[in-house]
Amino acid sequence: MPIPVAAALEAADAGNVEDFLAAFAEDAAVDDWGREFRGRDAIRAWSDAEFIGKEVSLRVTGVRSEGGTTTVSAQVGGKGFNGPSDFTFTVAGEHVTLMRITG
Repeated sequence: MPIPVAAALEAADAGNVEDFLAAFAEDAAVDDWGREFRGRDAIRAWSDAEFIGKEVSLRVTGVRSEGGTTTVSAQVGGKGFNGPSDFTFTVAGEHVTLMRITG
């Protein structure tokens, strides 16, 4: 698993918003089932309302890489969405540029 991906997931699971955001490039995006949040401020607002702010927990159940993307399957818990999800990451250098959440 690429270091920025592991850092983002570990920070989210630990409830650490600052470290979560630090894993993303300045102009990165989160695509949450087709809703896009671009830039760290937008990602923070999304996370506060729907991810870390809902005390998300992530139990990784699988990791696969294809080309320039890494998909992490996880069992999601917390006070928001609960259930299996896939998180597909695109990384450039030391930062995540896209995190796409799907089923």
